[in-house]
Amino acid sequence: MEFSNITSIAGPRMSASPAPVDPAAREAAREFEAMMLGQMVDSMMATVKTGTFGGGHAEETWRSFLSDAIGAEMARGDGTGIAAQIEGAIARYRQGGAT
Repeated sequence: MEFSNITSIAGPRMSASPAPVDPAAREAAREFEAMMLGQMVDSMMATVKTGTFGGGHAEETWRSFLSDAIGAEMARGDGTGIAAQIEGAIARYRQGGAT
């Protein structure tokens, strides 16, 4: 298999913002992406042993905080492209365009 043409985990970017950038929409989209990625990471972490923390409620709480932090870090910068798609959908909705 040849992987030399892969440039990022998100793949090619689509134009998601036909309208001028709305800072509130951009922030809402990034927060949504971070929350979604955090939930995905939390689901993955629930399937693996995290170490010698002893389990219980405290470990579940810690795992949740760690998952949220990982999701926020993944969404920072270019993220995975989810935020760009959400931002584009918000812009189209505000313009009265189709989905």
